Amino acid sequence: MTGVYEAVAIGEVVIAALLLIRLASGPTVSDRIVALNTISTQAALAVLFFAAFARRTIYLDVALWLASFSYLGAIVWSRYLERGLL
Repeated sequence: MTGVYEAVAIGEVVIAALLLIRLASGPTVSDRIVALNTISTQAALAVLFFAAFARRTIYLDVALWLASFSYLGAIVWSRYLERGLL
């Protein structure tokens, strides 16, 4: 079972690296916001898998908090861009 967690960890690092490249080179601000939101979602998934690996349920609260605020942040940025302030 440890091999599954290692494969997920490697996959998360690869996806995060690709998203960081997209975040740095996004042609528009909207692309950068989507990349940042996806990075936050990937971080929440990484915490979920770590909670399963460590068999600690306290980390599930952290993952839920991170995913919730990631979603809220995307909504706030979208509203900010919609008003044309950026």
